[in-house]
Amino acid sequence: MRTLMLAAIVALFTANTAFAATCAETSAEKKLAGAAKASFMKKCEADAKGPMADSGCAAKAADKKLAGAAKTSFMKKCETDAKPQAMAPAGNADCDAKAAEKKIYGAAKASFLKKCVADAKK
Repeated sequence: MRTLMLAAIVALFTANTAFAATCAETSAEKKLAGAAKASFMKKCEADAKGPMADSGCAAKAADKKLAGAAKTSFMKKCETDAKPQAMAPAGNADCDAKAAEKKIYGAAKASFLKKCVADAKK
């Protein structure tokens, strides 16, 4: 089973580099140039990578063996939870620690942090 998973991961990384060549070939076939080519290449490469490819959410979903609606729901929540950490305002370490202590996640955590930071400024 592990060998199969390893082979699938290697195939995925290989496919991503192949998509880049495919995007270039497709843009050449369509005879795109300038801004149209740049826009097409950006969209094509983003589609090849998938949403939030670097977040590790896909690997976590694969580890949990999720599929269908459960996978979609998990991916959405995982990606949403990954964003606030990167975009969190500076100086709310205490609020973040309180949220972790209370085990608050997702939208509730964002709301809690917003209120906590506002209260801290008063």
